[in-house]
Amino acid sequence: MLWTIIGWIVVGAIAGWLASIVMGTNRRQSLTEDIIVGVIGGIVGGFILNVLDIGGEVSGINLVSIIVAFFGAIILLLILRAVRGTAQV
Repeated sequence: MLWTIIGWIVVGAIAGWLASIVMGTNRRQSLTEDIIVGVIGGIVGGFILNVLDIGGEVSGINLVSIIVAFFGAIILLLILRAVRGTAQV
């Protein structure tokens, strides 16, 4: 259980950080925000890929998990940008 939580935090941190660089929010996001965006991104990315019947889940610290979480984090940041109605997230 503890290793699962640590895995989600590590994957979330990496995916959230990469997504913040791509979306241009890196200077405004803290490490905690990167982790939150990455973890929620992992949930969003896994859900979307399962709906599309592609499959994909965050299952440990590996490249597939990081890619799924990164994909979801990008979508999450795009949604936040649209909801806020600004160019900034």
